[in-house]
Amino acid sequence: MTSDNPSRRAPIGRRASRRRAVEFLYEAAQREADAVTLLSERVGSVDVDPISDYTISLVEGVTARRERIDELLAEHAQGWTLSRMPPVDLAILRIGVYEMLWSADVPDPVAIDEAVGLAKELSTDDSPRFVNGVLGRIGNIADRLRAVL
Repeated sequence: MTSDNPSRRAPIGRRASRRRAVEFLYEAAQREADAVTLLSERVGSVDVDPISDYTISLVEGVTARRERIDELLAEHAQGWTLSRMPPVDLAILRIGVYEMLWSADVPDPVAIDEAVGLAKELSTDDSPRFVNGVLGRIGNIADRLRAVL
Protein backbone atom coordinates (compact mmCIF):
# COMPACT_ATOMS: atom_id res chain seq x y z
CA MET A 1 0.00 0.00 0.00
CA THR A 2 1.44 3.39 -0.95
CA SER A 3 0.78 6.69 0.65
CA ASP A 4 -1.23 9.32 -1.21
CA ASN A 5 1.24 11.93 -0.01
CA PRO A 6 4.82 10.91 -0.83
CA SER A 7 6.22 13.97 0.97
CA ARG A 8 5.09 12.48 4.29
CA ARG A 9 7.67 9.72 3.79
CA ALA A 10 10.55 11.94 2.78
CA PRO A 11 13.26 12.59 5.35
CA ILE A 12 12.92 15.93 7.09
CA GLY A 13 16.02 18.12 6.77
CA ARG A 14 17.57 20.10 9.58
CA ARG A 15 16.40 23.46 8.22
CA ALA A 16 12.77 22.28 8.23
CA SER A 17 13.32 20.70 11.66
CA ARG A 18 14.60 24.00 13.05
CA ARG A 19 11.62 25.86 11.62
CA ARG A 20 9.26 23.33 13.18
CA ALA A 21 11.03 23.71 16.54
CA VAL A 22 10.58 27.51 16.31
CA GLU A 23 6.88 26.95 15.66
CA PHE A 24 6.54 24.71 18.73
CA LEU A 25 8.45 27.11 20.99
CA TYR A 26 6.46 30.07 19.68
CA GLU A 27 3.12 28.31 20.11
CA ALA A 28 4.01 27.18 23.63
CA ALA A 29 4.96 30.76 24.57
CA GLN A 30 1.72 32.15 23.15
CA ARG A 31 -0.36 29.55 24.99
CA GLU A 32 1.78 29.80 28.15
CA ALA A 33 2.25 26.05 27.87
CA ASP A 34 5.22 23.73 28.19
CA ALA A 35 6.78 23.15 24.77
CA VAL A 36 7.74 19.54 25.52
CA THR A 37 4.19 18.73 26.63
CA LEU A 38 2.82 20.36 23.49
CA LEU A 39 5.27 18.37 21.40
CA SER A 40 4.47 15.07 23.11
CA GLU A 41 0.76 15.59 22.44
CA ARG A 42 1.51 15.82 18.73
CA VAL A 43 4.24 13.24 18.13
CA GLY A 44 2.76 10.27 16.33
CA SER A 45 -0.61 11.94 15.75
CA VAL A 46 -2.15 11.26 12.37
CA ASP A 47 -3.54 14.81 12.42
CA VAL A 48 -0.12 16.50 12.14
CA ASP A 49 2.81 16.14 9.78
CA PRO A 50 5.58 13.87 11.06
CA ILE A 51 7.89 15.50 13.59
CA SER A 52 11.58 14.83 13.07
CA ASP A 53 13.91 13.56 15.77
CA TYR A 54 15.94 16.76 15.37
CA THR A 55 12.87 18.93 16.06
CA ILE A 56 12.23 16.87 19.18
CA SER A 57 15.84 17.18 20.36
CA LEU A 58 15.81 20.96 19.78
CA VAL A 59 12.55 21.52 21.67
CA GLU A 60 13.62 19.25 24.53
CA GLY A 61 17.12 20.74 24.66
CA VAL A 62 15.95 24.35 24.64
CA THR A 63 13.33 23.58 27.28
CA ALA A 64 15.81 21.78 29.55
CA ARG A 65 18.37 24.60 29.31
CA ARG A 66 16.01 27.54 28.93
CA GLU A 67 17.01 29.30 32.13
CA ARG A 68 20.71 29.37 31.17
CA ILE A 69 19.91 30.24 27.55
CA ASP A 70 17.71 33.13 28.67
CA GLU A 71 20.43 34.41 31.02
CA LEU A 72 22.87 34.50 28.10
CA LEU A 73 20.36 36.19 25.81
CA ALA A 74 19.51 38.83 28.42
CA GLU A 75 23.21 39.49 28.96
CA HIS A 76 24.08 39.79 25.26
CA ALA A 77 20.97 41.39 23.74
CA GLN A 78 22.26 44.89 24.30
CA GLY A 79 19.41 47.18 25.24
CA TRP A 80 16.72 44.51 24.92
CA THR A 81 14.86 42.57 27.58
CA LEU A 82 13.48 39.15 26.73
CA SER A 83 9.93 40.39 27.26
CA ARG A 84 10.49 43.15 24.70
CA MET A 85 11.75 40.80 21.98
CA PRO A 86 9.32 39.58 19.34
CA PRO A 87 8.33 36.03 20.43
CA VAL A 88 9.45 34.53 17.11
CA ASP A 89 12.89 36.13 17.47
CA LEU A 90 13.16 34.81 21.00
CA ALA A 91 12.35 31.27 19.85
CA ILE A 92 14.93 31.56 17.05
CA LEU A 93 17.58 32.92 19.42
CA ARG A 94 16.96 30.15 21.94
CA ILE A 95 17.49 27.51 19.26
CA GLY A 96 20.61 29.29 17.99
CA VAL A 97 22.16 29.43 21.46
CA TYR A 98 21.23 25.82 22.14
CA GLU A 99 22.84 24.66 18.89
CA MET A 100 26.00 26.69 19.48
CA LEU A 101 26.57 25.54 23.04
CA TRP A 102 25.04 22.07 23.28
CA SER A 103 24.94 20.60 19.74
CA ALA A 104 28.49 19.44 19.16
CA ASP A 105 27.77 18.52 15.54
CA VAL A 106 26.63 22.04 14.59
CA PRO A 107 29.47 24.53 14.00
CA ASP A 108 28.83 27.96 15.51
CA PRO A 109 28.75 29.74 12.11
CA VAL A 110 26.14 27.25 10.87
CA ALA A 111 23.97 27.78 13.97
CA ILE A 112 24.14 31.55 13.48
CA ASP A 113 23.51 31.37 9.73
CA GLU A 114 20.52 29.07 10.17
CA ALA A 115 19.05 31.34 12.86
CA VAL A 116 19.48 34.41 10.64
CA GLY A 117 17.81 32.52 7.79
CA LEU A 118 14.84 31.66 10.00
CA ALA A 119 14.57 35.30 11.08
CA LYS A 120 14.52 36.38 7.43
CA GLU A 121 11.80 33.85 6.70
CA LEU A 122 9.62 34.19 9.79
CA SER A 123 10.08 37.61 11.36
CA THR A 124 10.50 41.33 10.73
CA ASP A 125 12.92 43.09 8.40
CA ASP A 126 15.08 44.12 11.37
CA SER A 127 15.15 40.65 12.93
CA PRO A 128 17.96 39.04 10.89
CA ARG A 129 20.42 41.78 11.88
CA PHE A 130 19.29 41.59 15.52
CA VAL A 131 19.58 37.78 15.63
CA ASN A 132 22.98 37.91 13.95
CA GLY A 133 24.23 40.51 16.43
CA VAL A 134 23.10 38.68 19.56
CA LEU A 135 24.30 35.26 18.41
CA GLY A 136 27.54 36.76 17.10
CA ARG A 137 28.32 38.20 20.53
CA ILE A 138 27.60 34.85 22.18
CA GLY A 139 29.57 33.07 19.45
CA ASN A 140 32.64 35.18 20.28
CA ILE A 141 32.74 33.62 23.74
CA ALA A 142 31.19 30.24 22.92
CA ASP A 143 34.38 28.27 23.55
CA ARG A 144 34.70 29.79 27.04
CA LEU A 145 31.01 29.16 27.72
CA ARG A 146 31.22 25.52 26.60
CA ALA A 147 34.19 25.02 28.94
CA VAL A 148 32.07 25.89 31.99
CA LEU A 149 28.72 24.34 31.03
